[in-house]
Amino acid sequence: MPNNWTADDVERYRDRVLSERDGFLRDLASPSATRQRVLEELVSANAGTAFGLEHDFKNIHDWNDFRAAVPIRDYDALAPWIDRAAGGERGVLSADDPVVYFMSSGSTGDSKKIPITREFMRTGFFPPFYAAWAPFVEHYPEIVATDASTLNLKFDPVHRTATTKSGKPHLGASQVDFGTAFGEPLSAEPGSRAPWGELPVPVEDTDYLEKAYLRLRLAVEHDVRCVIGINPAMVAAVPHQLGQWWPRIVRELRDGTLGGHPYGEPNPARADELERLARYFGTLLPAHVWPNFRLIFCWTTGLASLYLPHLAASFGPDVMALPAPVAASEGFVAVGVDRHPVACSPALGAAVHEFADADTDLAADSTTMSFEELEVGREYHVVLSHVGGLYRYALGDVVRVVDRKHGMPRVCYAGRNTLSDVAGERLRESHVVRALRIALDAGGLAVRNATCRPVTPDDSATPRYEFALSPQQNLGAAETSALASALDDALRVLSADYEAARATGRLGEPVLHVLTADAFAWDWQARVESGIRPAQVKDRVFQRDDVAWRRLLERTVH
Repeated sequence: MPNNWTADDVERYRDRVLSERDGFLRDLASPSATRQRVLEELVSANAGTAFGLEHDFKNIHDWNDFRAAVPIRDYDALAPWIDRAAGGERGVLSADDPVVYFMSSGSTGDSKKIPITREFMRTGFFPPFYAAWAPFVEHYPEIVATDASTLNLKFDPVHRTATTKSGKPHLGASQVDFGTAFGEPLSAEPGSRAPWGELPVPVEDTDYLEKAYLRLRLAVEHDVRCVIGINPAMVAAVPHQLGQWWPRIVRELRDGTLGGHPYGEPNPARADELERLARYFGTLLPAHVWPNFRLIFCWTTGLASLYLPHLAASFGPDVMALPAPVAASEGFVAVGVDRHPVACSPALGAAVHEFADADTDLAADSTTMSFEELEVGREYHVVLSHVGGLYRYALGDVVRVVDRKHGMPRVCYAGRNTLSDVAGERLRESHVVRALRIALDAGGLAVRNATCRPVTPDDSATPRYEFALSPQQNLGAAETSALASALDDALRVLSADYEAARATGRLGEPVLHVLTADAFAWDWQARVESGIRPAQVKDRVFQRDDVAWRRLLERTVH
């Protein structure tokens, strides 16, 4: 990967991004024709594979044929096919054998192996990937043009990778060098060419906190204007890390060291400046370190929607948060191509997308609809198919339709499709997030983060939900009680099943635990210290980890 781009490289990158964005918008003008084109490409390319032969791809001519021939499957149902391919068998799911397997969290806690082929990258990945950077190119050109303007938290190259049984790399998408692996030198993300893109001193691949420290130590000497996290929990960790690590940063600036290794020239002036700021404000925030900061790029919905306004303010008074694509390791669903804070337009050329009502359980034979049929305000399960070997694949995500633009619905990520259901309440993540928003707004309150879980008290047979949250403000006993009641009321309105469970006494009143301001930051850090890649340490609406729950409650205020 090149360390620096020339002005010509930047111009070629700009042209590629805008070209892909324009093609993306053209697809929106002809959704049926685009879907048919993508479908024809994937069935014709893979008709001779083991999967294609078993599902009679050669006789599939349209979307209805495809839905009749192929049942909806989640990862666990598709895993036997994937394992055959990962074991070295050729032509199982795709004629174009996988080059790499992306790593993603599975339902059992094991890492999924998502097959990634060159043809998928060419047709289903790179076009929406480039289009997603169009708002940068158009509105923040200095961020694209200057290597050290972006702190890219998701970019994490490694020296050693896990492999499948057949020897193919098995790693996170953020750990892949697309230029080397797929011949796309322009695919280097903003910040990947910065001095901290590839760390210049030795550090273990899995020492994630030390790597985070080293990046910050390097970045404080540059005019950083953007942070890319995708996972917003990574962005939320930055103010906490600066506040925690500034004494070490200052010491190393004075000594001219990086992680204890000699590096560059001592910078006592910058060390003195940061120390003065930290002592004056009582901490060191991104806004103090980088006064020209302008942009955060991450998921902006889910729990992040509750804390992003205050998080953005810690980076500066006029900082904007733009939404990362609605996407997963398996593929793209939608991409933001303007500056709307949450809405993303359909990535029609990346896959064949199908949707099913999120109020019903997704099954192998669920009735599905196209992007064009989605209704504003409704939520849907996502099913996708693409040439890389995923066919009617249940992504496990739920999207909400925000509005319509370019004649098509725009969507945002609404949460995972997992239900919390101990008494017939069938709560989705979006129910909880929306209820928190309603309850907080009613009291003029805000939070740094929140989570919940169903609990059955020792002295009762009736389960209840317990919420743990870190407020922006100090909450009194009366405010805490009012917030718990408002939260209960909002859930009863948003979920008929929750209302029925409460009305019949199957579910008790919720309990609210108020935590310290830094409780979730310390929990995030503890999870990273346990060996989980930061990109995978995400906000949890439903906290199912007993250890993490106890760790949070240890920081209870009342």
